[in-house]
Amino acid sequence: MALILNIETSTTVCSVNVTLNGYVQGIKESYEEKTHAKLLTIFIDQLLKELNYKIGDFDAIAVSKGPGSYTGLRIGVSTAKGLCYAKDIPLIAINTLQAMANGMILKANSNEITIDDFKDSVLVPMIDARRMEVYSAFFNSKGEFTREVKAEIIDENSYQDILANQKMIFFGDGSEKIKEIIKHENAIFIENVNTSSNGMSSLSELAFNKSEFENVAYFEPFYLKDFVATVQKKNIFK
Repeated sequence: MALILNIETSTTVCSVNVTLNGYVQGIKESYEEKTHAKLLTIFIDQLLKELNYKIGDFDAIAVSKGPGSYTGLRIGVSTAKGLCYAKDIPLIAINTLQAMANGMILKANSNEITIDDFKDSVLVPMIDARRMEVYSAFFNSKGEFTREVKAEIIDENSYQDILANQKMIFFGDGSEKIKEIIKHENAIFIENVNTSSNGMSSLSELAFNKSEFENVAYFEPFYLKDFVATVQKKNIFK
Protein backbone atom coordinates (compact mmCIF):
# COMPACT_ATOMS: atom_id res chain seq x y z
CA MET A 1 0.00 0.00 0.00
CA ALA A 2 1.85 3.05 -1.25
CA LEU A 3 1.05 6.75 -1.42
CA ILE A 4 3.15 8.21 -4.24
CA LEU A 5 3.64 11.67 -5.71
CA ASN A 6 4.31 11.41 -9.47
CA ILE A 7 6.08 14.25 -11.32
CA GLU A 8 6.26 14.59 -15.13
CA THR A 9 8.17 17.53 -16.66
CA SER A 10 10.14 15.91 -19.48
CA THR A 11 8.34 17.76 -22.31
CA THR A 12 6.27 20.94 -22.54
CA VAL A 13 3.65 19.30 -20.30
CA CYS A 14 3.85 19.93 -16.56
CA SER A 15 1.93 17.14 -14.81
CA VAL A 16 1.68 16.03 -11.19
CA ASN A 17 -0.56 13.43 -9.59
CA VAL A 18 -1.03 11.60 -6.33
CA THR A 19 -1.67 7.86 -6.38
CA LEU A 20 -2.71 5.43 -3.68
CA ASN A 21 -1.96 1.79 -4.53
CA GLY A 22 -1.51 2.84 -8.16
CA TYR A 23 -4.88 4.60 -8.41
CA VAL A 24 -4.97 8.32 -9.13
CA GLN A 25 -6.40 10.42 -6.30
CA GLY A 26 -5.87 13.79 -7.97
CA ILE A 27 -3.98 15.38 -10.86
CA LYS A 28 -2.83 18.81 -12.02
CA GLU A 29 -1.60 19.45 -15.56
CA SER A 30 -0.62 22.32 -17.83
CA TYR A 31 0.14 22.18 -21.56
CA GLU A 32 1.49 25.71 -21.72
CA GLU A 33 5.16 25.85 -22.71
CA LYS A 34 7.95 26.97 -20.38
CA THR A 35 5.84 26.94 -17.21
CA HIS A 36 7.52 24.10 -15.29
CA ALA A 37 9.52 26.36 -12.97
CA LYS A 38 6.45 28.46 -12.21
CA LEU A 39 3.78 25.77 -11.91
CA LEU A 40 5.39 22.58 -10.59
CA THR A 41 5.57 23.52 -6.91
CA ILE A 42 2.19 25.27 -7.15
CA PHE A 43 0.58 22.09 -8.50
CA ILE A 44 2.16 20.02 -5.73
CA ASP A 45 0.95 22.44 -3.07
CA GLN A 46 -2.58 22.52 -4.52
CA LEU A 47 -2.83 18.73 -4.61
CA LEU A 48 -1.60 18.39 -1.04
CA LYS A 49 -4.21 20.89 0.18
CA GLU A 50 -7.05 19.40 -1.86
CA LEU A 51 -6.29 15.83 -0.75
CA ASN A 52 -5.29 16.80 2.79
CA TYR A 53 -1.79 15.34 2.64
CA LYS A 54 1.62 16.52 3.72
CA ILE A 55 4.89 15.70 1.96
CA GLY A 56 5.91 13.54 4.90
CA ASP A 57 2.86 11.31 4.30
CA PHE A 58 4.22 9.99 1.01
CA ASP A 59 5.85 6.58 0.81
CA ALA A 60 7.81 7.62 -2.31
CA ILE A 61 8.17 10.35 -4.91
CA ALA A 62 8.42 9.31 -8.55
CA VAL A 63 9.83 11.45 -11.34
CA SER A 64 9.91 10.98 -15.10
CA LYS A 65 13.62 10.58 -15.77
CA GLY A 66 13.74 11.15 -19.54
CA PRO A 67 14.65 11.26 -22.28
CA GLY A 68 13.24 14.69 -23.00
CA SER A 69 13.82 18.39 -22.53
CA TYR A 70 17.05 19.19 -20.70
CA THR A 71 15.48 22.09 -18.79
CA GLY A 72 12.22 20.28 -18.04
CA LEU A 73 13.99 17.18 -16.74
CA ARG A 74 16.34 19.26 -14.61
CA ILE A 75 13.43 21.10 -12.96
CA GLY A 76 11.44 17.94 -12.27
CA VAL A 77 14.34 15.90 -10.97
CA SER A 78 15.75 18.67 -8.77
CA THR A 79 12.29 19.23 -7.22
CA ALA A 80 11.78 15.52 -6.59
CA LYS A 81 15.25 15.11 -5.11
CA GLY A 82 14.78 18.13 -2.87
CA LEU A 83 11.52 16.78 -1.45
CA CYS A 84 12.98 13.30 -0.97
CA TYR A 85 16.08 14.62 0.74
CA ALA A 86 14.14 16.95 3.06
CA LYS A 87 11.75 14.25 4.29
CA ASP A 88 13.92 11.14 3.80
CA ILE A 89 11.51 9.70 1.22
CA PRO A 90 12.54 7.11 -1.42
CA LEU A 91 12.99 8.35 -5.00
CA ILE A 92 11.62 6.40 -7.98
CA ALA A 93 12.65 7.14 -11.57
CA ILE A 94 10.37 6.21 -14.48
CA ASN A 95 11.46 6.08 -18.12
CA THR A 96 9.44 8.74 -19.95
CA LEU A 97 8.85 6.69 -23.10
CA GLN A 98 7.72 3.68 -21.07
CA ALA A 99 5.26 5.90 -19.20
CA MET A 100 3.94 7.16 -22.56
CA ALA A 101 3.48 3.57 -23.77
CA ASN A 102 1.73 2.72 -20.53
CA GLY A 103 -0.60 5.67 -21.02
CA MET A 104 -1.46 4.47 -24.52
CA ILE A 105 -2.21 0.98 -23.21
CA LEU A 106 -4.54 2.47 -20.58
CA LYS A 107 -6.40 4.36 -23.30
CA ALA A 108 -6.74 1.22 -25.41
CA ASN A 109 -7.90 -0.93 -22.49
CA SER A 110 -10.53 1.65 -21.52
CA ASN A 111 -11.70 1.90 -25.16
CA GLU A 112 -10.81 5.58 -25.23
CA ILE A 113 -8.82 4.70 -28.35
CA THR A 114 -9.81 1.82 -30.64
CA ILE A 115 -7.12 0.28 -32.85
CA ASP A 116 -7.48 -2.96 -34.78
CA ASP A 117 -4.83 -5.57 -33.97
CA PHE A 118 -3.62 -3.47 -31.03
CA LYS A 119 -2.23 -6.50 -29.18
CA ASP A 120 0.00 -7.43 -32.13
CA SER A 121 1.17 -3.88 -32.88
CA VAL A 122 4.44 -2.17 -32.03
CA LEU A 123 3.94 0.86 -29.80
CA VAL A 124 6.30 3.71 -30.69
CA PRO A 125 6.15 6.69 -28.33
CA MET A 126 8.16 9.63 -29.68
CA ILE A 127 9.47 12.81 -28.09
CA ASP A 128 10.54 15.73 -30.26
CA ALA A 129 14.33 16.15 -30.19
CA ARG A 130 14.36 19.07 -32.69
CA ARG A 131 14.68 19.07 -36.47
CA MET A 132 13.94 15.57 -37.79
CA GLU A 133 15.34 13.79 -34.75
CA VAL A 134 13.21 12.06 -32.13
CA TYR A 135 13.68 10.09 -28.93
CA SER A 136 11.88 6.79 -29.35
CA ALA A 137 11.64 3.18 -28.20
CA PHE A 138 9.54 0.14 -29.12
CA PHE A 139 7.07 -1.58 -26.79
CA ASN A 140 4.61 -4.45 -27.04
CA SER A 141 0.99 -4.19 -25.90
CA LYS A 142 2.06 -5.24 -22.39
CA GLY A 143 4.32 -2.19 -22.08
CA GLU A 144 7.51 -4.22 -22.30
CA PHE A 145 10.56 -2.89 -24.16
CA THR A 146 11.18 -4.59 -27.50
CA ARG A 147 13.81 -2.06 -28.61
CA GLU A 148 15.92 0.23 -26.46
CA VAL A 149 15.64 4.01 -26.31
CA LYS A 150 17.36 5.84 -29.16
CA ALA A 151 17.81 9.33 -30.52
CA GLU A 152 17.27 8.86 -34.25
CA ILE A 153 16.79 10.87 -37.40
CA ILE A 154 13.66 9.84 -39.28
CA ASP A 155 13.40 9.60 -43.08
CA GLU A 156 11.13 7.86 -45.59
CA ASN A 157 13.02 4.57 -45.16
CA SER A 158 12.69 4.38 -41.40
CA TYR A 159 10.94 1.24 -40.03
CA GLN A 160 10.01 -0.08 -43.48
CA ASP A 161 11.15 -3.61 -42.63
CA ILE A 162 8.87 -3.71 -39.58
CA LEU A 163 5.94 -2.01 -41.29
CA ALA A 164 6.02 -4.66 -44.00
CA ASN A 165 4.92 -7.24 -41.43
CA GLN A 166 2.99 -5.54 -38.63
CA LYS A 167 1.31 -2.35 -37.53
CA MET A 168 3.26 0.35 -35.74
CA ILE A 169 1.41 2.88 -33.58
CA PHE A 170 3.18 6.25 -33.40
CA PHE A 171 2.25 8.84 -30.79
CA GLY A 172 3.71 11.74 -28.81
CA ASP A 173 4.85 15.18 -29.98
CA GLY A 174 7.76 13.64 -31.90
CA SER A 175 5.41 11.63 -34.10
CA GLU A 176 3.54 14.69 -35.33
CA LYS A 177 6.44 15.94 -37.44
CA ILE A 178 7.10 12.59 -39.16
CA LYS A 179 3.51 11.91 -40.15
CA GLU A 180 4.09 13.21 -43.68
CA ILE A 181 7.36 11.27 -44.06
CA ILE A 182 6.40 7.72 -43.13
CA LYS A 183 3.72 6.60 -45.58
CA HIS A 184 2.52 3.03 -45.07
CA GLU A 185 -0.83 1.38 -44.45
CA ASN A 186 0.56 -0.22 -41.28
CA ALA A 187 1.74 3.12 -39.87
CA ILE A 188 -0.90 4.44 -37.46
CA PHE A 189 -0.57 7.92 -35.99
CA ILE A 190 -2.52 8.82 -32.86
CA GLU A 191 -2.79 12.54 -32.24
CA ASN A 192 -2.94 14.47 -28.97
CA VAL A 193 -1.25 11.81 -26.84
CA ASN A 194 0.99 13.73 -24.44
CA THR A 195 3.30 12.89 -21.59
CA SER A 196 1.35 12.69 -18.33
CA SER A 197 1.89 11.65 -14.74
CA ASN A 198 -1.08 9.30 -15.24
CA GLY A 199 1.11 7.06 -17.39
CA MET A 200 3.58 6.83 -14.51
CA SER A 201 1.07 5.68 -11.90
CA SER A 202 1.09 1.90 -12.20
CA LEU A 203 4.80 1.89 -13.06
CA SER A 204 5.78 3.80 -9.92
CA GLU A 205 3.58 1.52 -7.81
CA LEU A 206 5.30 -1.53 -9.32
CA ALA A 207 8.74 -0.01 -8.73
CA PHE A 208 7.83 0.73 -5.11
CA ASN A 209 6.69 -2.85 -4.51
CA LYS A 210 10.02 -4.07 -5.93
CA SER A 211 11.97 -1.50 -3.86
CA GLU A 212 13.52 -0.08 -7.04
CA PHE A 213 14.73 3.20 -5.56
CA GLU A 214 17.36 5.67 -6.74
CA ASN A 215 20.24 7.17 -4.79
CA VAL A 216 18.87 10.64 -4.06
CA ALA A 217 22.30 12.23 -3.82
CA TYR A 218 23.68 10.90 -7.12
CA PHE A 219 20.68 10.37 -9.38
CA GLU A 220 20.73 12.31 -12.68
CA PRO A 221 18.12 12.53 -15.46
CA PHE A 222 18.44 10.38 -18.56
CA TYR A 223 19.26 13.17 -21.02
CA LEU A 224 20.36 10.73 -23.78
CA LYS A 225 22.10 13.59 -25.60
CA ASP A 226 24.50 16.19 -24.24
CA PHE A 227 23.05 19.64 -23.67
CA VAL A 228 24.05 22.12 -26.37
CA ALA A 229 23.61 25.80 -25.60
CA THR A 230 22.24 28.03 -28.33
CA VAL A 231 24.64 30.73 -29.44
CA GLN A 232 23.12 34.19 -29.76
CA LYS A 233 23.87 35.28 -33.33
CA LYS A 234 22.73 38.86 -33.03
CA ASN A 235 24.84 41.11 -30.83
CA ILE A 236 22.26 43.26 -29.04
CA PHE A 237 24.96 45.45 -27.52
CA LYS A 238 26.15 46.86 -30.85
